[in-house]
Amino acid sequence: MPETVGSDAAATRCGFVALIGAPNVGKSTLVNALVGSKVTIVSRKVQTTRALIRGIVVEDNAQIVLVDTPGIFAPKRRLDRAMVSTAWSGAHDADLVCVLLDARAGIDEEADAILKKLEGVRHPKFLVINKIDVVAREKLLALAQAANGRLAFEQTFMISALSGDGVDDLRRALAAAVPAGPFHYPEDQMSDAPLRHLAAEITREKIYRYLHQELPYQSTVETESWTERKDKSVRIEQTIYVERDSQRKIVLGKGGTTIKAIGADARKEIAEIVGAPVHLFLFVKVRDNWGDDPERYREMGLEFPTE
Repeated sequence: MPETVGSDAAATRCGFVALIGAPNVGKSTLVNALVGSKVTIVSRKVQTTRALIRGIVVEDNAQIVLVDTPGIFAPKRRLDRAMVSTAWSGAHDADLVCVLLDARAGIDEEADAILKKLEGVRHPKFLVINKIDVVAREKLLALAQAANGRLAFEQTFMISALSGDGVDDLRRALAAAVPAGPFHYPEDQMSDAPLRHLAAEITREKIYRYLHQELPYQSTVETESWTERKDKSVRIEQTIYVERDSQRKIVLGKGGTTIKAIGADARKEIAEIVGAPVHLFLFVKVRDNWGDDPERYREMGLEFPTE
């Protein structure tokens, strides 16, 4: 648990809020909307959030520490099992759980399994129905009623994380619901994810954006070095690890065009977050069976499943 920061415990509130839901329900987009800045990777591809990346929100006298868990799905590979285990540990460790449902999908097979398992989580739960801008009001009301019939939710919110509709109401409710106590983090700290990790996540997002279906999930990005130079710029070296040489060629692209485009987009976004010029150098290496290496899991903030 992080050290508390000098705030008057009697006057402040602070708590951990876990966001639980199926892949692509909009958890990362909601974290970014609540914080007001980009702190988690957002991709149209499922299963992009691997570790418990936290966004930190200060609302009036309350600090809300958001735990953006991996989407919960039926795990097939070792990495999948680690991600699902991490998601549920986030739910059990939090002070409050926000259950996100996709308004379009409703209570489908994945949402049904999540609601069943959440019966064993004793913390207060908020229901958050996302993507309300694309669904008729009658369907939204029916979905809210059905979900509340399954679990005892403290409150129900209907939002669009993408447009921001309803997000302010949710933020205020979370601030009022977290326990009384001192702040855990400095007020100007958006996220406790180290900048090195965040930079790697940004580059990984660009890989997904450019390669779509061409590159499977057996790829990861690690920030190998981070050097702040005398001219206030930052020199960053990152390695993109893949499992086969054929995947390495895909990332590089013909004449290196793909990796240059990925690097240019990532550099621009990292510079915006760092607030300084960034010199980004990307390398692509083959690491056989990295998905079975316990050290790689630790680096991503995941526990290595032994089964």
